[in-house]
Amino acid sequence: MRLSISDRFVPFLLVLGSIVSLSIGTSIAKDLLFPVIGPTGTTALRTGFSALILLLIWRPWRQPIRGRDVKFIAFYGLTLGMMNLCFYLALNTIPFALAVAIEFIGPLTVTVIYSRKPTDFIWIALATVGILLILPLNGSDSGLDITGVLFALGAAFCWGLYIVFGKRVSHLHSGHTVAIGLIFASMVTLPAGINELGPLFDHPWILLIGFMIAGISSALPMSLEMAALRRLPHKTFGILISMEPAVAAIVAFFMLAESLTPVQLVAVAFSICAGVGSAMTARAKIDTLPV
Repeated sequence: MRLSISDRFVPFLLVLGSIVSLSIGTSIAKDLLFPVIGPTGTTALRTGFSALILLLIWRPWRQPIRGRDVKFIAFYGLTLGMMNLCFYLALNTIPFALAVAIEFIGPLTVTVIYSRKPTDFIWIALATVGILLILPLNGSDSGLDITGVLFALGAAFCWGLYIVFGKRVSHLHSGHTVAIGLIFASMVTLPAGINELGPLFDHPWILLIGFMIAGISSALPMSLEMAALRRLPHKTFGILISMEPAVAAIVAFFMLAESLTPVQLVAVAFSICAGVGSAMTARAKIDTLPV
């Protein structure tokens, strides 16, 4: 049966909409909230409001959850919180697109570990070369803050764990899992950012911006991704989501005036190629990881 034009392009538009929404929300956070409450305060607001929004949407308390599942949801949520915290700390000192490109090494590593297909090591090598291109090695000055790079690598590590723990609870309702997981994520981000939230009393508009960012960066992208996954094979979805570093570079250029050097653009290209290649050739996908 031939697919209609809408059947072919709607899933693509859903994934693109998710990536653009996430990029815009993150850029707004960096532009408007970082100068006032810093990356830790911003992360606390984002995860806290995201949890509130998704709890109201999905109301997970209506369905009982086994104790074993709660344990893995807790691990899933805690790694989600650490991932967001490390990523926003990375954004504080390095460009958005480069932080995304570095973070992608996390899911790529998980793919290689569980696939065990020799060609998959090509993709992790590409991503690694991309990172090496932007690191200040051998005394060279890349203009990139090493602390920010390390935080991005920390976010990559947490993203890998997030995928593994997410598989452990993949049999549960995805909306319920994410909503409850964000409660545990807030247990990480709120203590880390609580000391930065003092300006809320002088600038109540921060709460409105934080709520908006939570919707644009979490609730809307996740809803679009869930709709796309119902229409796309996981492999195709993985290929499309690999566009994220490129979209982040474009959005950050217009919203944050962040421009990349030629070498940094090559590094982003390596990340995109690694993501696309991994999605195309992986033999054992993440949705078939052993439970």
